[in-house]
Amino acid sequence: MHPIICKIGLFTVYSYGLALVLAFALCVELASARAKKENIPAAIISNFSFLVFVFGIIGARLFYIIENLGYYVKNPLEIIMLMHGGLSWFGGLFLGVLTGVVYLKKKKRAVYEIFDLLVPFLALAQGIGRIGCLLNGCCFGKIPGIPIQIYSSLALILIFIILRFLQDRPHKAGQIFFSYLLLYSAKRFIIEFWRLEHAPVFLGLTLFQVISIALFCFALFKIIKSFSTALSSRASEASRGI
Repeated sequence: MHPIICKIGLFTVYSYGLALVLAFALCVELASARAKKENIPAAIISNFSFLVFVFGIIGARLFYIIENLGYYVKNPLEIIMLMHGGLSWFGGLFLGVLTGVVYLKKKKRAVYEIFDLLVPFLALAQGIGRIGCLLNGCCFGKIPGIPIQIYSSLALILIFIILRFLQDRPHKAGQIFFSYLLLYSAKRFIIEFWRLEHAPVFLGLTLFQVISIALFCFALFKIIKSFSTALSSRASEASRGI
């Protein structure tokens, strides 16, 4: 583990924080390049990404604090110690998505247009973030010597590749975003079997496995509904001789 990269005077560079910053910067850069090809203003992408990143971190931290409330009641100063790790992705996802929707509605932009554009690069950013987890020593596995963070990182990079493949093919609005939710929730459900820090809460499953099942079902429903709508539309057009 290498939680600290270096120290410059009183300033400390933490591996976890550095990984988050690098992941965010790469995500914005790649998404902005993609947006340029689709004639989407760069300001929309940068502002959207910044807001989602900030509120995503807040949501992830709040969820983690609630999950470990007993510890933080006894150690309240640890609440602000982000350099020690302690972010829950689902909390970040929920608050980040909500923030993104509010911002895009205010700007009168199509929500799924931006979500579909950004979400493959989000998966890549997550993959980079997991390397930060490895260096920080958090999100560890049950078996000593097994780098579960690296497995998670590789799975996220694979998700990125799949989503980029789908992104370059004809698709309905929202299909890339919901495909991400589907793939990520499946990945998280499996990875949780090797995570040590989360105890079972229901039928031998952890809280995050229960959330993953709910998210998987929701995403699958939305994808099936999207395809069904497309097929119905084609059938209607064919019946009218279009």
